[in-house]
Amino acid sequence: MHCMAHARRKFFDALPTDKDLAEHALALFGQLYAIERRIKDGGLSGDAVAEVRQQEAVPVLGTLHAWLQEEYPKLQLKKSPVAQAMAYCLPRWEKLCLYTTDARLQIDNNPVENAIRPVAIGRKNYLFAGSHEAAQRAAMVYSLLSTCRLHNINPYEWLKDVLQRMHLYTTAGIEALLPQNWVKLTDWDMD
Repeated sequence: MHCMAHARRKFFDALPTDKDLAEHALALFGQLYAIERRIKDGGLSGDAVAEVRQQEAVPVLGTLHAWLQEEYPKLQLKKSPVAQAMAYCLPRWEKLCLYTTDARLQIDNNPVENAIRPVAIGRKNYLFAGSHEAAQRAAMVYSLLSTCRLHNINPYEWLKDVLQRMHLYTTAGIEALLPQNWVKLTDWDMD
Protein backbone atom coordinates (compact mmCIF):
# COMPACT_ATOMS: atom_id res chain seq x y z
CA MET A 1 0.00 0.00 0.00
CA HIS A 2 1.18 3.51 -0.73
CA CYS A 3 0.34 6.67 1.16
CA MET A 4 -2.35 9.00 -0.16
CA ALA A 5 -0.92 11.81 2.00
CA HIS A 6 2.36 11.64 0.08
CA ALA A 7 0.50 11.82 -3.23
CA ARG A 8 -1.61 14.74 -1.99
CA ARG A 9 1.46 16.61 -0.68
CA LYS A 10 3.03 16.60 -4.14
CA PHE A 11 0.00 18.45 -5.54
CA PHE A 12 0.07 20.84 -2.60
CA ASP A 13 3.72 21.61 -3.37
CA ALA A 14 2.72 22.27 -7.01
CA LEU A 15 0.20 25.02 -6.06
CA PRO A 16 2.58 27.94 -6.66
CA THR A 17 3.45 26.83 -10.19
CA ASP A 18 0.15 25.42 -11.50
CA LYS A 19 -2.67 26.55 -9.27
CA ASP A 20 -5.66 25.39 -11.36
CA LEU A 21 -4.52 21.80 -11.88
CA ALA A 22 -3.17 21.43 -8.36
CA GLU A 23 -6.38 22.80 -6.82
CA HIS A 24 -8.48 20.42 -8.92
CA ALA A 25 -6.49 17.43 -7.63
CA LEU A 26 -6.54 18.73 -4.06
CA ALA A 27 -10.32 19.10 -4.18
CA LEU A 28 -10.64 15.43 -5.12
CA PHE A 29 -8.19 14.41 -2.40
CA GLY A 30 -10.27 16.54 -0.02
CA GLN A 31 -13.36 14.53 -0.90
CA LEU A 32 -11.51 11.29 -0.09
CA TYR A 33 -10.35 12.60 3.27
CA ALA A 34 -13.88 13.90 4.04
CA ILE A 35 -15.18 10.36 3.52
CA GLU A 36 -12.56 9.01 5.92
CA ARG A 37 -13.45 11.68 8.47
CA ARG A 38 -17.13 10.70 8.29
CA ILE A 39 -16.18 7.04 8.76
CA LYS A 40 -14.12 7.88 11.83
CA ASP A 41 -16.65 10.33 13.31
CA GLY A 42 -19.43 7.79 12.74
CA GLY A 43 -17.50 5.11 14.59
CA LEU A 44 -17.87 2.72 11.65
CA SER A 45 -15.88 -0.48 11.47
CA GLY A 46 -15.51 -3.65 9.43
CA ASP A 47 -18.01 -4.17 6.65
CA ALA A 48 -19.56 -0.72 7.14
CA VAL A 49 -16.20 0.96 6.41
CA ALA A 50 -15.65 -1.19 3.32
CA GLU A 51 -19.17 -0.45 2.09
CA VAL A 52 -18.81 3.34 2.48
CA ARG A 53 -15.45 3.29 0.76
CA GLN A 54 -16.78 1.21 -2.13
CA GLN A 55 -19.86 3.41 -2.58
CA GLU A 56 -18.25 6.82 -2.04
CA ALA A 57 -14.44 6.70 -2.31
CA VAL A 58 -14.12 4.40 -5.32
CA PRO A 59 -16.07 6.76 -7.63
CA VAL A 60 -13.95 9.74 -6.50
CA LEU A 61 -10.80 7.70 -7.08
CA GLY A 62 -12.11 6.78 -10.53
CA THR A 63 -12.66 10.45 -11.35
CA LEU A 64 -9.20 11.37 -10.09
CA HIS A 65 -7.53 8.53 -12.03
CA ALA A 66 -9.32 9.41 -15.27
CA TRP A 67 -8.32 13.06 -14.84
CA LEU A 68 -4.68 12.12 -14.18
CA GLN A 69 -4.60 9.91 -17.27
CA GLU A 70 -6.10 12.68 -19.38
CA GLU A 71 -3.90 15.53 -18.13
CA TYR A 72 -0.53 13.83 -17.68
CA PRO A 73 0.22 13.28 -21.40
CA LYS A 74 -0.27 17.02 -21.96
CA LEU A 75 2.24 17.88 -19.21
CA GLN A 76 4.78 15.10 -19.02
CA LEU A 77 7.36 16.84 -21.19
CA LYS A 78 7.20 20.03 -19.07
CA LYS A 79 8.68 18.40 -15.93
CA SER A 80 6.65 20.86 -13.86
CA PRO A 81 5.84 20.10 -10.20
CA VAL A 82 2.25 19.19 -11.11
CA ALA A 83 3.50 16.84 -13.84
CA GLN A 84 5.84 15.26 -11.28
CA ALA A 85 2.91 14.87 -8.87
CA MET A 86 0.94 13.08 -11.59
CA ALA A 87 3.97 10.97 -12.47
CA TYR A 88 4.19 9.93 -8.82
CA CYS A 89 0.53 8.86 -8.65
CA LEU A 90 -0.02 7.01 -11.90
CA PRO A 91 2.39 4.07 -11.48
CA ARG A 92 1.31 3.68 -7.84
CA TRP A 93 -2.41 4.02 -8.51
CA GLU A 94 -3.45 0.46 -7.71
CA LYS A 95 -1.63 0.51 -4.37
CA LEU A 96 -2.90 4.00 -3.53
CA CYS A 97 -6.44 2.62 -3.88
CA LEU A 98 -5.83 -0.59 -1.94
CA TYR A 99 -7.25 0.90 1.27
CA THR A 100 -10.75 0.77 -0.26
CA THR A 101 -10.65 -3.04 -0.34
CA ASP A 102 -9.94 -3.69 3.35
CA ALA A 103 -11.43 -1.83 6.31
CA ARG A 104 -8.29 -2.49 8.38
CA LEU A 105 -6.20 -0.33 6.03
CA GLN A 106 -5.90 3.43 6.33
CA ILE A 107 -5.96 5.99 3.51
CA ASP A 108 -2.43 7.01 4.47
CA ASN A 109 0.32 6.02 6.85
CA ASN A 110 0.26 9.23 8.91
CA PRO A 111 -0.66 7.35 12.13
CA VAL A 112 2.43 5.16 11.77
CA GLU A 113 4.66 8.13 10.95
CA ASN A 114 3.32 10.01 13.97
CA ALA A 115 3.94 6.99 16.19
CA ILE A 116 7.58 6.64 15.15
CA ARG A 117 8.35 10.37 15.16
CA PRO A 118 9.60 10.40 18.79
CA VAL A 119 12.00 7.58 17.96
CA ALA A 120 13.24 9.31 14.83
CA ILE A 121 13.69 12.62 16.63
CA GLY A 122 15.50 11.04 19.56
CA ARG A 123 17.72 8.78 17.46
CA LYS A 124 20.80 10.94 17.97
CA ASN A 125 20.22 10.95 21.73
CA TYR A 126 20.17 7.14 21.81
CA LEU A 127 23.83 7.12 20.87
CA PHE A 128 24.49 8.28 24.42
CA ALA A 129 22.33 5.74 26.27
CA GLY A 130 25.42 4.43 28.04
CA SER A 131 25.46 0.94 26.59
CA HIS A 132 23.76 -1.26 24.06
CA GLU A 133 21.68 -2.86 26.84
CA ALA A 134 20.58 0.56 28.14
CA ALA A 135 19.49 1.55 24.62
CA GLN A 136 17.46 -1.67 24.36
CA ARG A 137 15.78 -0.95 27.71
CA ALA A 138 14.95 2.58 26.55
CA ALA A 139 13.43 1.15 23.36
CA MET A 140 11.26 -1.22 25.43
CA VAL A 141 10.00 1.67 27.55
CA TYR A 142 9.19 3.69 24.41
CA SER A 143 7.31 0.69 23.01
CA LEU A 144 5.26 0.26 26.18
CA LEU A 145 4.40 3.96 26.38
CA SER A 146 3.48 4.05 22.68
CA THR A 147 1.24 1.02 23.21
CA CYS A 148 -0.47 2.93 26.05
CA ARG A 149 -1.13 5.82 23.70
CA LEU A 150 -2.45 3.45 21.03
CA HIS A 151 -5.00 2.05 23.51
CA ASN A 152 -5.93 5.46 24.99
CA ILE A 153 -4.38 4.61 28.35
CA ASN A 154 -2.81 7.27 30.53
CA PRO A 155 0.85 6.11 30.66
CA TYR A 156 1.37 7.52 34.16
CA GLU A 157 -1.66 5.66 35.56
CA TRP A 158 -0.62 2.45 33.79
CA LEU A 159 2.98 2.61 35.01
CA LYS A 160 2.00 3.51 38.58
CA ASP A 161 -0.50 0.64 38.74
CA VAL A 162 1.85 -1.89 37.16
CA LEU A 163 4.78 -1.00 39.43
CA GLN A 164 2.54 -1.30 42.50
CA ARG A 165 1.37 -4.80 41.68
CA MET A 166 3.90 -6.46 39.39
CA HIS A 167 5.33 -8.37 42.36
CA LEU A 168 2.03 -10.27 42.53
CA TYR A 169 2.59 -11.86 39.10
CA THR A 170 4.74 -14.74 37.98
CA THR A 171 6.82 -14.45 34.84
CA ALA A 172 4.23 -16.55 33.01
CA GLY A 173 1.38 -14.21 33.97
CA ILE A 174 3.14 -10.89 33.50
CA GLU A 175 1.52 -10.44 30.05
CA ALA A 176 -1.65 -9.38 31.86
CA LEU A 177 0.12 -6.13 32.77
CA LEU A 178 1.03 -5.17 29.21
CA PRO A 179 -0.88 -2.06 28.12
CA GLN A 180 -3.03 -3.90 25.57
CA ASN A 181 -4.12 -6.44 28.26
CA TRP A 182 -4.13 -4.15 31.30
CA VAL A 183 -7.19 -3.75 33.50
CA LYS A 184 -6.74 -1.14 36.19
CA LEU A 185 -7.58 -2.42 39.64
CA THR A 186 -9.28 -0.13 42.08
CA ASP A 187 -8.31 -0.02 45.76
CA TRP A 188 -11.40 -2.15 46.43
CA ASP A 189 -10.13 -4.89 44.06
CA MET A 190 -6.78 -5.06 45.86
CA ASP A 191 -8.31 -5.85 49.29
